[in-house]
Amino acid sequence: MDRNTVIGFGLLAVLFIGYFYYSRQGQLDFETQKQAQIDSINRLKPQVDSSTLQNTQQPAPPIFNAENSDIMQDSGGTEKNIEIETALLKITFTTKGGQPSKVQLKNYQTFDQKPLVLQDGQNNSLSYPINIGSNKTAQTGDLLFTPSTVEVLPDGSKSISFFLQGKEGEKIVHQYVIPDSSYMIGFHIGLTGGNRLLTQNVINLIWKAQAKQQEKDIEWETQQSHVAFVENGEYDFEQLAPGKSDMKKFEEPVEWVALKQQFFATAIVAKTKFSNADVRWEVPADTSKGIVATTTANLRLNVPATSQAEVDLQLLYGPGDYKILKSYGNQMFNMVPLGSGIFAFVKYINRGFVMPVFNFLTSHIASYGLAIALLTIIIRLLISPLTYQSYLSGAKMKVLKPEIDSLKEKHGDDKQTFGMEQMKLFRSAGVNPLGGCIPAVLQIPIFFALYNFFNSNIDLRGQSFLWATDLSSYDSIYNIPFAIPFYGSHISLFTILAVVTSLLISLYGMSNMQDTGNPMMKYMPFIFPVILLGVFNKLPSSLTWYYTVSNVITLLIQFVIQKYIINHEKILSQLEANKKKPKVVSKWQQRVNAMQEQNKKLQTMQQKAKAGGRK
Repeated sequence: MDRNTVIGFGLLAVLFIGYFYYSRQGQLDFETQKQAQIDSINRLKPQVDSSTLQNTQQPAPPIFNAENSDIMQDSGGTEKNIEIETALLKITFTTKGGQPSKVQLKNYQTFDQKPLVLQDGQNNSLSYPINIGSNKTAQTGDLLFTPSTVEVLPDGSKSISFFLQGKEGEKIVHQYVIPDSSYMIGFHIGLTGGNRLLTQNVINLIWKAQAKQQEKDIEWETQQSHVAFVENGEYDFEQLAPGKSDMKKFEEPVEWVALKQQFFATAIVAKTKFSNADVRWEVPADTSKGIVATTTANLRLNVPATSQAEVDLQLLYGPGDYKILKSYGNQMFNMVPLGSGIFAFVKYINRGFVMPVFNFLTSHIASYGLAIALLTIIIRLLISPLTYQSYLSGAKMKVLKPEIDSLKEKHGDDKQTFGMEQMKLFRSAGVNPLGGCIPAVLQIPIFFALYNFFNSNIDLRGQSFLWATDLSSYDSIYNIPFAIPFYGSHISLFTILAVVTSLLISLYGMSNMQDTGNPMMKYMPFIFPVILLGVFNKLPSSLTWYYTVSNVITLLIQFVIQKYIINHEKILSQLEANKKKPKVVSKWQQRVNAMQEQNKKLQTMQQKAKAGGRK
């Protein structure tokens, strides 16, 4: 391992740490001006009572009576719940607002093995204002609809409708179509006399969604969650930050808006697009109530100014599964964070290689831990040429070390001359001084691709391996009764193994490294493994298991290459042969040499001038 190789791994460490910090901090570094605007807007909004974060849904009487309203509500006068169950979902509809009130995903459970409910309570709702009389308006979410019976359609889907009737023939219909094998629900709004029910033929739809804790570590779940949307045909998202509230205003047409948790999503879709919208979200600083975020979106839909009008929407309650979301054909697959920000390009590595290979392995291997190990072996084999080139470059530099030391001794403090002579030595021997650094840097996209892949792959959720009970979360062999700064309150064994194997790699590399005389070079290889102890402790055990296996393979490859493949005597003879070959100097190199010579002459003249001045 030479100096440039160490620099390469040091650069890798810096990028790792920077990326982890960026991922964990989310969007905390907002500009001061933007934050001031957000704070001023929030002060004008009604504050949310923290008690409403609990599920306090109770039957309530209608707030508008037939005596002071042109809208005739359900004659029963009390809220009714209707449950519909499919192969994937269990949905409870309420007559108050004619909307879903509770949604359970049947094929998933929470981290503590309870039913996984994506929507439940008054912070999850659909509502829009309507005219109920002269200068009177009401939210549909406060009115009692009359339900129809559940109908089974020819394709196996189930349908239910809710009605509101006006005294002058106005009518509102909310129809829901729930496919038996899809997480996307059809939501159809039918309006009769919409010009009397609506103001300016616009539905100002208020969509509320609250994400509750589904994973073991709610802080990590929050950091992996975001608000996603497609505006003017382009997908984008806003990262959630713990204890941070924010908002976004859309000026262009919006196709859909979603609250995406780490592994699950709730979304509303407009087939004809919302004309414009705004969305705000609140992320509690106190995670003890188990709330990840609460989102409110104001979505505007233009309605034809006709006696009969229809609006087609869709509601998504489902897993953040890439294949499932891609089947909807509306860019929802982008919600799965396989790469974003400055490292967005790594998502193509995940989509084009990592995911297909991993899915193939898991389709033939029952153990996800073994599949990860095999994936690691495959990746290491593919990048083995880079690994070999890195070690070969280190071996060449080691062979040239005596000549480099001789140049240092010859030129003393004249660093410019030493640099020129050193580059001449490298060129004559056919050695690239960055040969050990470049292979390490080229592996960075693979590391970041796998970091995103293991953090977002829902298939790992609930999968056990060895002592890890859930490969999508950290493994813990002991819970510490207090939190250690920059480390946490638990001990992850896979993290310890990853750190130990990283240290072994560093120690082995140091044993093959010539003494450079620079104390920092002696300690730099140890810095990264120590930092890993704190950074990796909260990461998914699938990632730390991958890193452990990768390190073990690196140790084996390093030993085999150093002991049995690289022949130092052969390298020395090859370098000597390279020195004897006639060198063809490019025009660019000629210009560089000329500049170096000119700088050397200028430096010599300046030194002579200074010496003459002293006399």
